[in-house]
Amino acid sequence: MIFGYARVSTDDQALDAQIDALRDAGVHKVFTEKKTGKTRQRAELMRLLEQLREDDVVIVTKYDRLARSLRDLIDIIELIRERGAGFRSLGEDIDTTTPAGRLVFHVFGSIAEFERERIVERTKEGLAAARKRGRIGGRRPVLNTEQKEAVRQMRDEEKRSLGEIARLFGVSKQTVSRA
Repeated sequence: MIFGYARVSTDDQALDAQIDALRDAGVHKVFTEKKTGKTRQRAELMRLLEQLREDDVVIVTKYDRLARSLRDLIDIIELIRERGAGFRSLGEDIDTTTPAGRLVFHVFGSIAEFERERIVERTKEGLAAARKRGRIGGRRPVLNTEQKEAVRQMRDEEKRSLGEIARLFGVSKQTVSRA
């Protein structure tokens, strides 16, 4: 039997394009999920894996629909292989039912993981460069320097409550407390 797996990360994303591509590829049964690929606890993926038998095939539109990390992807493909089934990714034209397909699968997976690591590395470098220039990440402060001083004066000298000060400035108690 040919199974399909379609996944999107958020509820506002649509599965239609993936489902159509899987149907065009000859999929008999499609398992769908709206859940991030980072989590290993995906009920529909587990249901699909439990139903796999010898000579079945699992098809996805792109291999990142199945997993986000190379380790996770290899583990899932290994589970599929242990059940005697194959794996196909339409987007990358990978078919693990052949030796060449298995090689291509491992190469593509390694490249994808390398690229994700490079993105993280570049992001960290960019943040470090911004910090050197005096910029820090996150939202801009809600209270400016003068307002923070006024908050301290109201609290320390006027003995006003955090809630009252927060209402006066239109901020949360936590913001007043941090000031």
